[in-house]
Amino acid sequence: MDQNIMVLLLTTLSVGFVHTLIGPDHFVPFIVLSKSRNWSMTKTITITALCGIGHVLSAVILGLGATSIGSLLKRLDLIEFVRGEIAAWLLISFGFVYCIWGVRSALKNKTHSHCHVHAGGLVPHEHTHSHHFEHSHLHESKGKKEMTPWILFIIFVFGPCEPLIPLVMYPAVQVSMINVLLVTLAFGLTTLAVMLGLVISSSYGLKRLLRFPFFERYGNALAGGMICTCGLAMTFLGF
Repeated sequence: MDQNIMVLLLTTLSVGFVHTLIGPDHFVPFIVLSKSRNWSMTKTITITALCGIGHVLSAVILGLGATSIGSLLKRLDLIEFVRGEIAAWLLISFGFVYCIWGVRSALKNKTHSHCHVHAGGLVPHEHTHSHHFEHSHLHESKGKKEMTPWILFIIFVFGPCEPLIPLVMYPAVQVSMINVLLVTLAFGLTTLAVMLGLVISSSYGLKRLLRFPFFERYGNALAGGMICTCGLAMTFLGF
């Protein structure tokens, strides 16, 4: 293998790792939604992987298109800026709406008491609980809630993947589609590996730590707030 492509592949691996690690929008939404929506680990991994693939492929298609059309190449920075703004504001909007919905659900989840009389002449007693989240979990697979993975996918497809485009464009300009494929695979697999590693480890940790009633009740609101914060960080801090 040519020394130049070896250097390019090593650079691609490093850039893919750092780009994903320092971008909280690559993993925080999946971690908090997995906990608040009580997703199985299989479902969490599947949604994360599909969003990551869409994120990478959209950048590859744009990069190759820009290489093929000279006028598009000159406007690539503007296109990526617009894509980034759209993705960030979609994330902010989704997080904000989800947070409001979470607060509304938590306020509806008021506890109430029941009095029970047991057989054998035992003394009546009361216990306090609520049914709202129990009901929502039973119907989790139906209705609007299943739109959440699709919303995330759309946001990630819009999300810019700036480091990949110049990496892909370099071998593409040299008319080396094999090298384009190698670079794309290296970046894509690195991105997915880091995303999945962070999501899986953090999801396991959250499910063990956040078992308190407060987090059970306000988990959706907190998840929405964190997602909204990620979008704000993208917009104003450049993550």
